[in-house]
Amino acid sequence: MSRTYVIGARGSRLSLRQVELLSEALRASMSGVELRLREIRTEGDRATAPLSQIGGLGVFTKAIEDALLAREVDIAVHSLKDLPTALSPGLVLGAIMRREDARDALVSRGGLTLAQLPAGARIGTGSGRRAAQLAALRPDVVPAEIRGNVDTRIKKAESGEYDATVLAMAGLTRLGLLARVAQVFSVEEMLPAVGQAALGIEVRAEDSEALALVGGIDHAETRAAVEAERAYLSRLGGGCQQPVGAYATVEGGELRLRVMIAGGGRIFRAEARGAAREADAVGLAAAEDVLAQGAARFVES
Repeated sequence: MSRTYVIGARGSRLSLRQVELLSEALRASMSGVELRLREIRTEGDRATAPLSQIGGLGVFTKAIEDALLAREVDIAVHSLKDLPTALSPGLVLGAIMRREDARDALVSRGGLTLAQLPAGARIGTGSGRRAAQLAALRPDVVPAEIRGNVDTRIKKAESGEYDATVLAMAGLTRLGLLARVAQVFSVEEMLPAVGQAALGIEVRAEDSEALALVGGIDHAETRAAVEAERAYLSRLGGGCQQPVGAYATVEGGELRLRVMIAGGGRIFRAEARGAAREADAVGLAAAEDVLAQGAARFVES
């Protein structure tokens, strides 16, 4: 009998769109493959408190990992920025799909750019990384806690509840909402989150059939870039609660990694380069650089 693979994912509109992208890629890689979706509600979906107060990384992924370990699903699809650097024992990243645009974007009332917003403008973001980098660009704006999915955050900004909000270009692209973007931040202005815009496909390590299936959609350059970013975060503590950003690119077999971590009212930045096949070493080198600059006192040992 042919096997039907059950995909586990959150039930948000963005997550379901990501399942569609995964399913399209798997069917293109292996014709006739049978797929079924199981929606899973995670701690992050149920919570109303700020993410930083309920555990940060893992709140959108642990319930899906638990379903994978319990054999309720065979394949899990995650926004890789939500996935802790240490996977649950018995699970592996069988594939990392080609990355979408990793930059952040501003959505605002009236389509105003950051420079055009009035003094004291309230910008909705639940991300310390975004808040720290916004403060470096416009010290007078006020980052304000915001919750909700992409559509909800856009409505809150455009209705005037906030003057603007910052969202990932990847999500806006996947949902067909690019017309709402007032400004796209360059990576020099705002480094993305670790793994931002990449989809991580997780399977059980012992499931050779699922591993073979998803292995056909693994994108080597994205994997190398994301592995460098995740190695950087892992060296800082994996679930580091400080504002952390990282972005790696691969060109001609060479990997370039740019990183930041904020603490004590300043932003520590570094850059590291090396062969794409040595992604972990590049990530560790960047981490040692920012730690030596003084970030070590903000990171748990």
